[in-house]
Amino acid sequence: MAASKLIPPHGSDTLTICLLEGAERTAELKKAEGLPKVVMTTRETGDLIFMGIGGFTPLTSFMGQDDWKGVCEKMTLANGTFWPIPVTLSHDKKLDAGTEICLVSGETSEIMGTMKVTESYQIDKEFECKHVYTTNDPEHPGVKMVMEQKAWNIAGPVKVLSESYFPKEFKDVYQRPAESRKIFEEKGWKTIAALQLRNPMHRSHEYLAKIATEVSDGLYIHQLVGKLKPGDIPAEVRVKCIDTLVELYFDKNRVVCGGYPLDMRYAGPREGLLHAVFRQNFGCSHMIIGRDHAGVGNYYGPFDAQDIFFELPEGALQCKMLPIDWTFWCYKCGGMASMKTCPHAKEDRLFLSGTALRKSLSEGGDVPAEFSRPEVLAILREYYASIKEEDKVEVKMHGHATGDAKK
Repeated sequence: MAASKLIPPHGSDTLTICLLEGAERTAELKKAEGLPKVVMTTRETGDLIFMGIGGFTPLTSFMGQDDWKGVCEKMTLANGTFWPIPVTLSHDKKLDAGTEICLVSGETSEIMGTMKVTESYQIDKEFECKHVYTTNDPEHPGVKMVMEQKAWNIAGPVKVLSESYFPKEFKDVYQRPAESRKIFEEKGWKTIAALQLRNPMHRSHEYLAKIATEVSDGLYIHQLVGKLKPGDIPAEVRVKCIDTLVELYFDKNRVVCGGYPLDMRYAGPREGLLHAVFRQNFGCSHMIIGRDHAGVGNYYGPFDAQDIFFELPEGALQCKMLPIDWTFWCYKCGGMASMKTCPHAKEDRLFLSGTALRKSLSEGGDVPAEFSRPEVLAILREYYASIKEEDKVEVKMHGHATGDAKK
């Protein structure tokens, strides 16, 4: 068998899989039913699934105190492996080492896995927020998640028993790393650029994607199907938009679409690094990082998520950044352009962002034709027309969405 052309998983020669199947799963599930139950948030559930399918290779457990502290302060696990964001499980009380527990989804009440506790520890939540999110502002959705964690973190190796509703509800896009790697191998690709999406693709996303396609063997459009903050567009609507755009405007031989089950943390630069880590596990050699990657509001500079890649020690991360400048529609150029290619003034440009698109659509405003493809806008208008007035969430604009923020 020929050696793989693909980049190896992060920190390992092979994917680390914690998902049980067949008779082994059946036996562990029966055992789990008799164990003390720990109820997980959607973020913790998504993290557990990712450990199950190898998305978080080389992790096989929720982090202990040494790993947590090292990741917060230095972006390394206790053994020196690069890792940018804590992957932890919280509980309302201390559990003795050796205790076996059943892990249950708080969203669906399904048994998701088991864990053998190795330690329980308490953390300084403000310390974590300061290092990971660079802010302790409770309005930041990632900070809010950390501050709402229970009093204790519990650590230990996991056995994963379910991928929840993701394989069924998102059957056309949900993928395990082994599956995406198999597709890339079959296509003979070596260089694959990953495009992270939590919004429907507007023209700026499309432009980034096509730049990446020009310089890579293939493009992996990898969309989040986990939970977002209130006011963001639901996963099923985003998937429909992206599928429509790919069908009509991309060479399908050069593009693979996938979906993954994590919640957004909105950690800006640190989350950009995490996105590159797990895209490496999915087989991608490059991670597209554009304006305000994984950001929210004005908490991060528009290109902080690019800058942090240049600060990494040599060899920390094999998946390389593909940095792309601020992009927009230029009326004088007559098409999409960037700060590096367009010589015209700001008044000649239409700055494109998911925030601006959501705000216009949620308020019933006009959306310029240049903002997104007409087929995508039609899907989004139908969705926003279905929202009851009392369920609408105000979308706040910020400088990164208007072109007013400084690089």
